[in-house]
Amino acid sequence: MLNNFRHSILEHFGLRELPFGLTPDTQFFCQLNSHQEALNVLLIALHNGEGFIKITGPVGSGKTMLCRKLLNQLDRNFITAYLPNPHLSPVVLKKAIADELGIRHGKNVGQNQLLQKINRHLIQSAAAGRQTILIIDEAQAMSLQTLEALRLLTNLETEKQKLLQIVLFGQPELDELLCHRSIRQLRQRITFSYQLKPLSNGEIDAYLQHRLRIAGCGDAPIFTRTAGRALHYYSHGIPRLINILAHKAMLAAYGKGCRHIQSKQIQLAASDTDETRKMLHVFDFSSWSLAFTVFSVIAFILWRLLQV
Repeated sequence: MLNNFRHSILEHFGLRELPFGLTPDTQFFCQLNSHQEALNVLLIALHNGEGFIKITGPVGSGKTMLCRKLLNQLDRNFITAYLPNPHLSPVVLKKAIADELGIRHGKNVGQNQLLQKINRHLIQSAAAGRQTILIIDEAQAMSLQTLEALRLLTNLETEKQKLLQIVLFGQPELDELLCHRSIRQLRQRITFSYQLKPLSNGEIDAYLQHRLRIAGCGDAPIFTRTAGRALHYYSHGIPRLINILAHKAMLAAYGKGCRHIQSKQIQLAASDTDETRKMLHVFDFSSWSLAFTVFSVIAFILWRLLQV
């Protein structure tokens, strides 16, 4: 029954798949200014052999999508280890890194022995012309002790290169964490950083069209301009909120038999979403649009009268 409902929605809007899912599917990655710039920074820094790189952004800003896009972009010259949940003790962190790199170790392996195993693996990889990268998502969840253990891992190096490069993805709280005096040495080693920005009004239109096109809609717009403005207002330009509201608005339009999404469907979606419900009474996009049109006409008439 659920599959039939999904198929009916896709058929109604002329889609192959739903365009606004919350899973970070990299085929939907949109080359908007902020996200493309962040990806460029990452690729340049990693190819230059920099030690620590940091990417921050608010909740839902697309950090995990960017992280997965980066993993897909790196070629065979890079070996990657990915930690999506770094809320680990220093001991467990090293074991998790070893596991990600395919380093075999006993359950009760000593810390010095494990560090030696990791070091040997990194040296062998470098000798084979491959650079090892550790990518950590949700890095703001790390403790100060674990961050310090991470810094000590970057001491593993040859005379010419770092054996391990580390990319930290985190929320703005990561910057607050890194200001702690006890890990100032780590902060000094961050050579490249970038902060993801929310989408602008114009970027939201491009974002919607891109995802709809990938989902099979073609270039025919489904969301009106007032719907786009409403999305920007309620979401503050945060991609995850845009996806949630756009998906719910499409369901509301389908329920009414509409093929285009107007601001009223966005408002309905906002009323059904905890994060945006409190903003409903502040702004009415349809009345704002009408008032702006009337004001423009009056201003034009007055201007013409003054020319007489």
